[in-house]
Amino acid sequence: MLEKIKVTANFIREKINYSPEYGIILGTGLGGLVSEIEIIESVPYSEIPNFPVSTVDGHSGRLIYGKLGTKKVLAMQGRFHYYEGYSMKEVTFPVRVFKYVGITNIFVSNASGGLNPDFKVGDIVIINDHINFFPEHPLRGINLNELGPRFPDMSGIYDEHLRNKAKQIAIEHNINLKEGVYTGTSGPSFETPAEYKMFRITGGDMVGMSTVPEVIVARHMGMKVFGISIITDSGVSGEIVEISHSKVQEIAAKAEPDMTLIIKKLIESI
Repeated sequence: MLEKIKVTANFIREKINYSPEYGIILGTGLGGLVSEIEIIESVPYSEIPNFPVSTVDGHSGRLIYGKLGTKKVLAMQGRFHYYEGYSMKEVTFPVRVFKYVGITNIFVSNASGGLNPDFKVGDIVIINDHINFFPEHPLRGINLNELGPRFPDMSGIYDEHLRNKAKQIAIEHNINLKEGVYTGTSGPSFETPAEYKMFRITGGDMVGMSTVPEVIVARHMGMKVFGISIITDSGVSGEIVEISHSKVQEIAAKAEPDMTLIIKKLIESI
């Protein structure tokens, strides 16, 4: 795996001829941030050695290098999910590559179901912690010390300084920003009412099918992490309605401009 990571990282470095410090992973319906990036280079995943290919509608499947404001970034327009049939090592492979390309700060976004009764559909939520309900751990197996320690600390997984900066940006731009715990589960089915209830009882404020594996691997490699989520459906008792992937995309697209502004201003402020 280490050899594959290095081969892929070298390919990307040669393509962009630069080592960006900031990496972005864009989730379901959240690819519009790309319109804010002054694109210098765009590479389909299918052309990148050892890269998986996204199979989910709403995930464009390309790696973008360019300028977001005054900072140079590397952005994944579309991510990989465990439910697509990929192993956890494949799901998190791009994060490993990001680190070897030179990225030290990673920004992840997703769409999620709200569990906290104070959260409404369309709310934007900063992730301050997570609960891992995936059936496979991304660090399972032989540990490569070159990538990170065998038992990485997860006590401060989502960078507090970045979270505080984002809250300040939200206040300055009159954005109603929430904060909470993200529960990661394998999917691909949406949760039943009983599962929503269980995830809330165990401490979750929102639930989704991504992010947690990528963040664990990012922290394993010593990267600073900022996570943000858009509530696209409600798992609160009495508010649960039938949901579809197209509806999730539609709601995420409406909230995306505010999320885009927060990420753009946050990266500029570092």
